Amino acid sequence: MKRKYDYHYKTVFISDVHLGSRHCKAEQLLAFLKRLRCEQLFLVGDIVDVWAMHKRVHWPQAHNNVLRKFLSMAKQGVKVTYIPGNHDANFREFCGAEFGLINIARDVRFETEMGETFLVMHGDELDFAVRYSRLNRWLGDAAYDGVMALNRWINVLRERLGWPYWSLAKWVKTNVAQADAAIRAYHDAGLDYARRQGVDGLICGHLHYPSMLKRAGVSYYNDGDWVENCTALVQDFDGKFHLLHPTLTLLSTSESLAAELKSPLKSESIA
Repeated sequence: MKRKYDYHYKTVFISDVHLGSRHCKAEQLLAFLKRLRCEQLFLVGDIVDVWAMHKRVHWPQAHNNVLRKFLSMAKQGVKVTYIPGNHDANFREFCGAEFGLINIARDVRFETEMGETFLVMHGDELDFAVRYSRLNRWLGDAAYDGVMALNRWINVLRERLGWPYWSLAKWVKTNVAQADAAIRAYHDAGLDYARRQGVDGLICGHLHYPSMLKRAGVSYYNDGDWVENCTALVQDFDGKFHLLHPTLTLLSTSESLAAELKSPLKSESIA
């Protein structure tokens, strides 16, 4: 008897899993992967959080199981490509090599079923748009880690009260003017970078902010993360892209994404 899959796509893009960090939603990702069937899987950086493990190693069995699932998918014929990010930049020295049938690359030019070419990269290459020094970058990462630590304790209390999960980091990105401006600057930098590279669009992660934008014929897709949003970018067999939240629904335009995530980018669409 053939196994029934809830999610069946041509190509799937996942990033910012942060295995090794206590903020990682490994159980949710594993549940998604077990229900997923695809021909090609891109791991778009920050899969393992080496930075977090320098401070404190957090590696429960679920984190092992996620890595084993990636390797198992590759052995079963899924074409898996791993693009290291800034939190797992140690693995960038292995770009061009193969590990357990998983190809490691710095970036990839990916041709869609519609004949368009997308550049797939982690996205820390665009940090110049919102952070202008190593000190600012360190302060930004430290502040984010503090927000996520506070968010964890807030949700421990909410769980005891019987209330649903709530993301403080998402609230900050949505409601703080400086965060909104930084996100918009990053989006603009991504679109401009794709244009200068001569491709039809850019697919990345890094920002922990799932988005689908199209401007002047150039697309910017961010697949989100598995720390706050638990989202994946998918290409169906007709060549169309969607943002998928496994516990919600397909989010195929920025308007529907805004409805789910209260995004400030309500006016921009991929259509």
